[in-house]
Amino acid sequence: MDQLEIRYSTLKDFEYLHKWLKDPDNNRWFPFSTKKEVEDSAKNWIGFSRYGSSLTGVLDGTVCSVATLFLMPYKKLVHHAMFYLIVDKNFRNKGVGTSMLKNIMNLGQNYFKLESVFAEVFEGSAIISLLKKFNFEQTAYQEKYVKDKDQYLARILFDIWFK
Repeated sequence: MDQLEIRYSTLKDFEYLHKWLKDPDNNRWFPFSTKKEVEDSAKNWIGFSRYGSSLTGVLDGTVCSVATLFLMPYKKLVHHAMFYLIVDKNFRNKGVGTSMLKNIMNLGQNYFKLESVFAEVFEGSAIISLLKKFNFEQTAYQEKYVKDKDQYLARILFDIWFK
């Protein structure tokens, strides 16, 4: 996607991330739900921008996506990181998610020297097809992991090894 500008995230991107995570259509795909959980999680998520492990997508001058590597603070775990990715619903199915995933994986592999990245998703999430497109492998499936209103959803872990 040639028109998409991808830059390092800043703390100012919190406002976009927080807005997207408050949206019930987005929020159902993440483990946090209360107003406080959403706000705290958005602060934690964008806080990784301090380490240069978060990227923001801008299309036509509008912030449209954030992808972040959640770097591990422990020596034994420093070789891999979990990531989150969110795309504003007005910019989906335009290649933004594909570009963001490609770039966050490149950042992890080449700058942070990660050996793998992984994602925790809930069954039914649209990102599953994107992960499979990038050859992520499903490593775990846990039924009834999260309860969204009256519906249980399974947690699925996907990872990819670079080496």
